[in-house]
Amino acid sequence: MFTGIIEELGEIISAKSLHNGGQETKIACSFSADCHIDESISINGACHTVVAFDSTGFTVQSIEETLRKTTIGSVKVDDKVNLERSMTLQKGIEGHLVQGHVDTVATIRSIQAEATGWLIDIALAEEFRDMIVGRGSITVDGISLTVAQDLGDAFRVAIIPYTWEHTNLSNKAEGDGVNLEFDVIGKYVVKYLAKINGPHSS
Repeated sequence: MFTGIIEELGEIISAKSLHNGGQETKIACSFSADCHIDESISINGACHTVVAFDSTGFTVQSIEETLRKTTIGSVKVDDKVNLERSMTLQKGIEGHLVQGHVDTVATIRSIQAEATGWLIDIALAEEFRDMIVGRGSITVDGISLTVAQDLGDAFRVAIIPYTWEHTNLSNKAEGDGVNLEFDVIGKYVVKYLAKINGPHSS
């Protein structure tokens, strides 16, 4: 379980395909020497398990299902990725409850700079539009954000300067893919309503 508050930007050291169709990725970060085997770390919003670590970075392996449903398979050496270690009982929930289970990859439609921040519009497939609620929570590449506006076929988030500077959003461009995780409570509500009233009842 995570909170969507990014701890730091990691840097991809290597990303190599495995013979079984998976991928092994090594990521440099400041806390790599303090990791432990089987530790859960969110990488751009996708929960991964540490399989090795040393002072230069930690290593994770992604199976085919993860590569199909996230952008992890497209990372390259030197890319910056958002990192968050799993939540502990001593850590406050400063964002919202995030599972690290990516629901879909969506595409950035536009990035607009304003005087005090940035507006990012993200296109949304029709099957997921019931998951968006204005002023509700959403996770974009592991970042806990608030939906500023429901645009129907897209949604808008407003990014403050701190988030822009301390996450990989500043490296994004129009057309780039991002990992989305919808609010877990909202997903249960939508599924329940669909079960008793039929799809799109919300």
